[in-house]
Amino acid sequence: MPSGSAIRGSRVGAGPARPPERCEPAPRRSVTYWCANGHTVTIRLALEAETPELWDCPHCGLPAGQDPHNPPGRRRTEPYKTHLAYVKERRSEADAEALLAEALAALRQRRGEQSSNTPGG
Repeated sequence: MPSGSAIRGSRVGAGPARPPERCEPAPRRSVTYWCANGHTVTIRLALEAETPELWDCPHCGLPAGQDPHNPPGRRRTEPYKTHLAYVKERRSEADAEALLAEALAALRQRRGEQSSNTPGG
């Protein structure tokens, strides 16, 4: 009875066991980006792939563009927003009041209470 690993005979980092004549890589092109700190980033993309306007520089994290003489500046950092801030962007005060009234009515119905317009009673 054989014992051992199912991946016997391979090593860590070994590539797939396939004949190279059946596996041609897709045609590619090189695209170069420059960041404001003067770093150059060259990436390889498939020929049919859409070229991104910006690419993050792996050295400094700044956005990099395709114009070496006019690289993009820093991205504007959005301030942290709470969940309530996002909700207030989507809903008006009237919408909020209607939703609250609907939720309270459903709660009172589940509890078997009388529906009333005054809070607490």
